[in-house]
Amino acid sequence: MKIKKQNKHLYWNPYYGGFLLGILIIFTFYITGRGLGASGAMKSSVVAIVNSAAPEHAESSAYYSKFLDDTKSPMNNWLVFETLGVLIGALISGGISGRIGWRTQHSPKITRRRRLIFAFSGGILFGLGAQIARGCTSGAALSGMAVLSSGGFITMLAIFGTAYLFAYFFRKNWI
Repeated sequence: MKIKKQNKHLYWNPYYGGFLLGILIIFTFYITGRGLGASGAMKSSVVAIVNSAAPEHAESSAYYSKFLDDTKSPMNNWLVFETLGVLIGALISGGISGRIGWRTQHSPKITRRRRLIFAFSGGILFGLGAQIARGCTSGAALSGMAVLSSGGFITMLAIFGTAYLFAYFFRKNWI
């Protein structure tokens, strides 16, 4: 008789996590007057880096100049602190549960290198899409749906619909 090995990691029920995310979005709207989003923190970081490396270029650029203010840094934005909090919280959670380590999870059907190339390429496409859409999935879909915006619902459908279609073509890498 074979004894099945128990998974040592216990995860939250996804419905409980989703419920808490919904409460967090409502609380964020109440406190700040706007929803959640991570792409704003990335934008602030890029603007600060460009402004440090080439201040003349940043000030003359139509894109960067609208985020620059002589009185405060682009990094002085609550979205930057939100994102730092998420990263620090994830690090603490991973440390407490023993899940921190350098590993690349992948199927036996693909190499680590291919998995990392796919992850990196997907991240770049996601970042470009967030800039084109003027917000990431958190800002556009979740926060949009929280205020019953038809654009939020359309965005969420587009995100999951596109993922469902692309999954058919990429599934051979994991199944």
